[in-house]
Amino acid sequence: MASDEGNWLELATPTGATIRVLKAAHPRARRLRLTVTPKGARLTYPNGTHVAQMTAFLRHHADWLEQKLGEFHLDAEPLPPLRVGVPTTFPFRGEEVTLDWEEGAYPRVNHEPGQLVLSIPRPHTRALLVARGLLATHFEAQIRRDVSRWLPAYIPQINAAPTALRIRPLKSLWGSLDTRDRINLDLALALAPPAALRYVLVHELCHLKVRNHSPKFWHWVEAVFPDYKEQRRWLRANGSGLKLQLDRLIADVAD
Repeated sequence: MASDEGNWLELATPTGATIRVLKAAHPRARRLRLTVTPKGARLTYPNGTHVAQMTAFLRHHADWLEQKLGEFHLDAEPLPPLRVGVPTTFPFRGEEVTLDWEEGAYPRVNHEPGQLVLSIPRPHTRALLVARGLLATHFEAQIRRDVSRWLPAYIPQINAAPTALRIRPLKSLWGSLDTRDRINLDLALALAPPAALRYVLVHELCHLKVRNHSPKFWHWVEAVFPDYKEQRRWLRANGSGLKLQLDRLIADVAD
């Protein structure tokens, strides 16, 4: 059963666990919507929705909710915060790299094999915010470089092209295709192996042909990118960690 506690709902799952779900009304919401991110579960609902409807909705999705929260490993050891001048490590393009710091005449990122060096000018009054901005810009540029190399081969195969490419942090998705045929990609994909990024790009490109996830859609994906299942499995197993890493590296910029 579920109980109401202010802005939270508590759901007892079939396995005996208790899940706390943040509930939030949205003026434009037309239905109940449940999302899971590395920060937890959230239920968005239209104004006037009765708590009984929300708890029934949660009970119906209890198994799915517990599974998704488990994938995010919310009980894992917290990642160390990003601190100016303190070296740290994180995945970039699927490989562990060291983040180091130096003083320089102007802000920039020096990318060397196995290492990213942030050059931050003095004084350091807003050094952390500058560092986060540098990383976000560097990650986006890397994704755009990869996509620009791959698109010329994929567009003729699909016989369709997106109208634009937007790259930004996404809470729970890896990518999406909007009604204007613009592809959105999660900035965290810069941390993943290039093959995983390539799969998400192909996935969204194939939505230009089929807007749903029917067998026809997956036939398109497999025809364009035969080992898509391997990359999809990799993202399911490792994706939550990437989103947590991105959050600690550029959180202030994303907000």
